[in-house]
Amino acid sequence: MAEFDASRLPASVRQAPALGQEAPTSQAPSLAGLPAQETAPAEAPAKEPSWRLDLADAQQFQQAVQLSSQGAVVFVLWAPHSPASVQMLEATEALVNSAGGNLLLAAVDITKLPEVGQAFQVQGVPAGIAVLAGRPAPLFNGPLEPAALTELLGQVLQLAAQQGLPGGFEPVLAPEDKPLPPLHQEAIAALDAGNYQGAQEAYQRALAENPGDQEAKIGLAQVQLLARVAELDAAAVRQQAAAAPEDIQAQLQVADLDIVGGHVEDAFKRLIDLFKRAAAEDKNLIRQRLLDLFEVVGSADPRVTKARSALMMAIF
Repeated sequence: MAEFDASRLPASVRQAPALGQEAPTSQAPSLAGLPAQETAPAEAPAKEPSWRLDLADAQQFQQAVQLSSQGAVVFVLWAPHSPASVQMLEATEALVNSAGGNLLLAAVDITKLPEVGQAFQVQGVPAGIAVLAGRPAPLFNGPLEPAALTELLGQVLQLAAQQGLPGGFEPVLAPEDKPLPPLHQEAIAALDAGNYQGAQEAYQRALAENPGDQEAKIGLAQVQLLARVAELDAAAVRQQAAAAPEDIQAQLQVADLDIVGGHVEDAFKRLIDLFKRAAAEDKNLIRQRLLDLFEVVGSADPRVTKARSALMMAIF
């Protein structure tokens, strides 16, 4: 493994020896079948502590590398479309958690952070790299048997001890355990009260303060969707769309209802087919609605990846 790209990591990083390888009309609409972005605090059973840190951006990547001056940080590169990489991530997480803070797991979804794979010069997933005091040591590049993985992480602990890196990492708070920012709390409270306008305004203010607030962006897209379908008569809308396939608004409304009801692929297919046959002056409206719905479902969802590719093919 070559040295990390200096533009991505601290200059102190150097080479290290390898260690081994549709919504009910009687209630406020909800987003059935889609992952919740954030919820109000609620009573829940106590959870086991976790030392898994899911990296969301390059800044967090650099911070994780810097933490290796305290103890060994195990980076596992994985992808949602690779079951083997998901299994390796889970197996590594269990072993890291059993170390009680002597190790820290940095989970990297390469579909979101491909630059990390480039920095580590990793060609595929699953892949594991231990970083100690800024120095990377490759662990595995492919699936491993549990006994082999256990032995490798044991070697990592021994090497960390030899270098005076005891660890002592604090457990990582899960997203649901972290307090919501005030404007997010305001948006959730408004949404719980059925005040879609108030929820939208709160998220918009959050984005005005921090344009990079991805959770606020997703929350805004979801609230806007719920507001659009709140007063719809689902049966009447579907009847109109079936009777008039070229009625743009009816097709957009059915797609919204499908997303709320969890029929994600049906919604995407309906709008992509509509985009292909629509007049030029209508295409941008349909495209923008698709992009909005991609935001609601989540860019990492494989259904979004597939639909985004289909939309690009339809455009070009």
